Amino acid sequence: MEFAFTEEQRMIGETVRGFFAEHATSARTRTAMAGEGIDRQLWGAFAGELGLAGIGLPEEHGGVGLGMVELALVAEAAGAHVAALPLLGHVMLTQAIAKGGTEAQKSAWLPQLVSGELIATAAWQADPVVRDGRMSGTFSYLPHGAVADLMLVHGKDGAWIVDLKGAGVTVTAHVTMDQTRPLASAELVDAPADALELGDIAIPAALAAGWICLAAEALGAGQAAIDQTVAYSRERVQFGRPIGSFQAYKHRLADLVVEIEQARSAVWWAACAVDENSDEAVLALHAAKSFAADTAFLCAGNMIQLHGGIGFTWDHDAHLYFKRARSIQTLLGTGAYHREAVAGMILGAAA
Repeated sequence: MEFAFTEEQRMIGETVRGFFAEHATSARTRTAMAGEGIDRQLWGAFAGELGLAGIGLPEEHGGVGLGMVELALVAEAAGAHVAALPLLGHVMLTQAIAKGGTEAQKSAWLPQLVSGELIATAAWQADPVVRDGRMSGTFSYLPHGAVADLMLVHGKDGAWIVDLKGAGVTVTAHVTMDQTRPLASAELVDAPADALELGDIAIPAALAAGWICLAAEALGAGQAAIDQTVAYSRERVQFGRPIGSFQAYKHRLADLVVEIEQARSAVWWAACAVDENSDEAVLALHAAKSFAADTAFLCAGNMIQLHGGIGFTWDHDAHLYFKRARSIQTLLGTGAYHREAVAGMILGAAA
């Protein structure tokens, strides 16, 4: 597969990088962390001013008609600044509705989601009890679940949309490692559940968007961790010379660059494969999620160590990257889960 960004994609990348650099500052992120874990002003500008909440959605429902490559560009830029945005649940629900919903569902939900008016979350591999359009069950690890309005439920027998502000729903917020993407749980007792017409299509589309979102975020976070560490190595002086001039320091950074470039290839392979409906798409998605997540965690951990004493203080942004990377490793399947899936696809029963 040959891959290169189009001029339009390069422009989107430049725009989103500039947007997050200006608005997703460390101070604003920390303010969001101290509150409900979402920068609502940033989300409003993201969805309203730039229209980026419509990435990958049809124009007739308020989207901009682009694909997963463009979504990855946006998520990479968001990850580079550890932006406190409810992006993961949003892309999963909107893709599920766009690919597997009825026309009535698309008209009812997508415009409000695209405008940023509604916030979404998603329950992965749930086991709900559904009778006559009503759902019961406990759903855990919901990203931004405490502030979400709608929840996508992925069950063995289909997919549903649940109004988290409706009757029969109790949502409990939890203190979690990554305060920029806090988790919650929801308890449903005979809550109305709107079944998606084509659940077998909706769920793969939602998972593809979710995995690409997380992998691209990890790529952005890992690259930012390297860039900030390189900048610090040029400024910090020990024994009369910048610490970046020491051989052991340079070797650590060189190893990280090799890792991040491999992760970059995996992310763009996955995004491009999905957009082109390639036979390799599922394999690429599993590979990208596991490799990029582990690479971001490696880069963030080294960022803390290579910053020395200042890197170990909670006030340093290295810890924001470390927490985000650790969170990404576990969301929507651990590295072991995805590597097992890759092994099964390649080796079959021998795996």
